[in-house]
Amino acid sequence: MKNPLDPAALNAAIEHVHRAGMPGLFAEVRDGDQVWRGAAGVADVSTGRPVTADMRHRVGSITKTFTAAAVLQQVESGRIGLDAPVGRYLPELVPGERGAAITVRMLLNHTSGLAEYLPYAYPSLKAFPALAETSPRSLDDHRFTRFDPVELIGMGVTAPAAGAPGGTPGLYSNTNYLLLVQLLEQATGTTAEHCITRDVIERAGLRDTELPTGTHIDGPHSQLYESWFGMIDPPRDYSVYDMSWVGPSASLISTVADLNRFYAALLAGKIVGPSSLEEMRRTVPVVSQEGRVIEYGLGLHPMEGPGQGASGQGTSGQGATGQGTFWGHGGTVWGGGALAMTRADGERQMAVAVNMQRWNGLDSAGRPQPHLIDGALAAFYQLAMYG
Repeated sequence: MKNPLDPAALNAAIEHVHRAGMPGLFAEVRDGDQVWRGAAGVADVSTGRPVTADMRHRVGSITKTFTAAAVLQQVESGRIGLDAPVGRYLPELVPGERGAAITVRMLLNHTSGLAEYLPYAYPSLKAFPALAETSPRSLDDHRFTRFDPVELIGMGVTAPAAGAPGGTPGLYSNTNYLLLVQLLEQATGTTAEHCITRDVIERAGLRDTELPTGTHIDGPHSQLYESWFGMIDPPRDYSVYDMSWVGPSASLISTVADLNRFYAALLAGKIVGPSSLEEMRRTVPVVSQEGRVIEYGLGLHPMEGPGQGASGQGTSGQGATGQGTFWGHGGTVWGGGALAMTRADGERQMAVAVNMQRWNGLDSAGRPQPHLIDGALAAFYQLAMYG
């Protein structure tokens, strides 16, 4: 059943998210030939500069879909084997029995058993779910730190294993995607940034999307306000940041229009072939960074409803491919978040960007508490996806 876009209702819903406490957000919703773009709130709380729907934004782990697509192109070319052991390609990074047991597919769908390196790169941040012990101090300490990706991978590989290779549920881990970045470079003889730009970003015709090399966001953009569960009050701007702490696993800068354009092209088979797209949509259970079990494919995950917002990596869904299922990814950085979802038939799309993160306070057990923003975002997602 077709639910045409209702611009007035979408404008009211996005404004409601701002009034619930989000400094600024912007979005694009598509239904066939219909397009709605909207924005609410401010890009700079000190000057009152408004957000606009064409702003560039750090989109976090949405980058993983781009990286996964680039890897699958190399699989199609025969340079990488999807079910080949990663130790065949990167024996110095994942040596011995683990390198022989962990496959490229396991890196892509987070079932490698490799731990997340972030708690070790940012020791004072601790790790999810121990949120009560977190501290925002490292955010300032490392604003301009240039991390070595091989060192970060080493932290994840030498950390206690999160599980056996191929076991489920898997654990969402950025270590997996930093290894895929190294795999791309080994297979192509060029940087992952160049490979992803040439083979994915340019193939999709994206004009406002890039993997940054510096610390700034070029072009019109919002400040990015990190609250760190209310421990940074007022929330602090982290829009200027060296993104080497995640590299081409989560550093992409894009626009909501470009995100919709990319996922439309991907799901239409214009970025990878039909068999690769089928593999991307083959899901397994994975524990998200928020501690929930989600369904996850190869750099893609399904969403059946508005159960997860732009503040997280995961979403609900069972891997179905009916018209009610949306495929995409969410992502966060310090201060910013984004969510992009496209219906399986490619007709309905939603991409949203927000300029504050970790707005929920914590209870005595360190669990995030409900916030008005959560309900307002869920209502906007529901309207955007289903009418």
